[in-house]
Amino acid sequence: MHEITLTVNGVVRQARVPARRLLSDCLRHDLGLTGTHVGCEHGVCGCCTILLDGEPVRSCLTFAVTVDGREITTVEGLAGPDGALSPVQRAFAECHGLQCGFCTPGFLCTATALLRENPAPTEEEVLEGISGNLCRCTGYQNIVKSVHRAAELIAEEP
Repeated sequence: MHEITLTVNGVVRQARVPARRLLSDCLRHDLGLTGTHVGCEHGVCGCCTILLDGEPVRSCLTFAVTVDGREITTVEGLAGPDGALSPVQRAFAECHGLQCGFCTPGFLCTATALLRENPAPTEEEVLEGISGNLCRCTGYQNIVKSVHRAAELIAEEP
């Protein structure tokens, strides 16, 4: 067993994990943050995407012990401290960028990172940016609209 310390959604958290515990399992089972979903468990679907030091990472492919001392943002940490939805979350709700919701946490984290790096992406850049996330329900049109709307909302912020 290994003691690890993580800053998760701005809060320092500790966990005692076996060396082979996946970060997705640590977040869900050890820390009770069930917003990170596990789909394929092979890094293909993107449902488990979180932000590790601000970069999107597949938590189902990452051992928890390798992120000791690092900063993690999960879907639970995207909203403001007062619970106000982030621009990306608001855009997904406004543009109906979700249906069953299983893939949504991964898309929200991916889109957050995309828009932080490229605040005004083209259609092609959005498609490329979300290409690592799979959705079986929406057909992607509203997800793409949501990312563009989130870019607008971010641009409107003071």
